[in-house]
Amino acid sequence: MHDAGWSAFVGMPEYKAGKHGRTFAKVDRAFPSSQLCSACGFRDGPEPLHVREWTCGACGAVHDRDHNAARNVLIEGHRIVAAGRAETSNASWSAGRKP
Repeated sequence: MHDAGWSAFVGMPEYKAGKHGRTFAKVDRAFPSSQLCSACGFRDGPEPLHVREWTCGACGAVHDRDHNAARNVLIEGHRIVAAGRAETSNASWSAGRKP
């Protein structure tokens, strides 16, 4: 996605969150979401994009690449909010809530 398109994509939920007093957390673009096991946190090395499923070398959990990355982004977003580094401060949910 082009930088301008990405900016507009991120800008809308960020704007809406601020308008409604919600918390907006932005995960760093270098965060290794597809390399971390969402079950135990073990970090595996980067895999080529054609590898769609992988097994954690530490706990044996089997992951779909995209689903695992999405769970890791959610976990990291909760961590950012809990650390007080989110864009706004009026959270409507707790960091411990299950997705």
